[in-house]
Amino acid sequence: MKKWQFWLGALISVLFLWLALRGLHLGDFWSVVTKANYLWILPGVAVYFIGVWVRAWRWHYLLAPIKKIPTKTMFPVTAIGYMGNNVYPARAGEVLRAVILKRREGVSVSASLATIIVERIFDGVVMLAFVFVNLPELAKLTGSSGFVGNIQQAAVIGTGVFLGALVVFLLAAMFPHRTAKSGRWVIEHILPRRFHERVIRLMDKFLGGLESLRSPFNVLMVFFTSIIIWLLETGKYWFVMHAFDFSVSFFALMLMNGIVNLATTIPSAPGYIGTFDAPGIAVLTAYGVEQAVAAGYTLVLHVALWLPITLLGAYYLAREGIRWSDDIRKELGEQAQGQE
Repeated sequence: MKKWQFWLGALISVLFLWLALRGLHLGDFWSVVTKANYLWILPGVAVYFIGVWVRAWRWHYLLAPIKKIPTKTMFPVTAIGYMGNNVYPARAGEVLRAVILKRREGVSVSASLATIIVERIFDGVVMLAFVFVNLPELAKLTGSSGFVGNIQQAAVIGTGVFLGALVVFLLAAMFPHRTAKSGRWVIEHILPRRFHERVIRLMDKFLGGLESLRSPFNVLMVFFTSIIIWLLETGKYWFVMHAFDFSVSFFALMLMNGIVNLATTIPSAPGYIGTFDAPGIAVLTAYGVEQAVAAGYTLVLHVALWLPITLLGAYYLAREGIRWSDDIRKELGEQAQGQE
């Protein structure tokens, strides 16, 4: 990864950590963490892994028009993608799982990346829905602060971005020949001639990855499974909450889930350090949870979300017998040369 990207992410993480922990008394925080009942994390992890399985099924569903691959085959690749996102900067796990799927099943990296981008767009739409559904409740609690207004403004901007991207992808899927024709015109008039054939080939494979969106039923299925995935993840928030001495509604945790996951789209150090924690603590304190309790819960939740799936993904990656530094870069180089 480019050094400037790493250091920019690290700087942003430091800023968010400062925002999250300023004014926090470490003694109070330590008392909260040591008194927690960590047995509640076990059902939370179980529910989370069910969500990862549903995510693997959704990816299998999106790839079905290209190649039918069983969900049990997609699950390890999905876990490796999570691990990559948690360990490497710039969400490199998305590229990692596309490359591994090519190695295992022969699916083009461009087509896989198209389905992965579709996944992320639907995830963003669901996260924004979680935010909008619960804004009125939060506004009643913190109407005098600027917190709600900031969330509303960010949600409106995010809605425009994600819905705009969704419309573009749906149109590209519904009118593939017209999209390809327009794409070729742009490529031939902007890029040097020596790149034309290679880029057009990649574009055609990318458009092939959008084939599942040509059916309204498929679009509804992807949206429905996206809701299930994020409700299951909110279920983990709910279980981990029981390890601590506070209680908020499931809807409040939906709001927290939506906000923190939208915040993690901001560049940060690997593992979403700071960008996950600061908004999570802010949401809970807006609901009247003491700062030490909110910080203890959010940081423990962050570790519980990060560690199990990262270990599982690392195990599956080790079974593949490849390394990011050598083999994956070679694969990406071949892709860039149009040899996929």
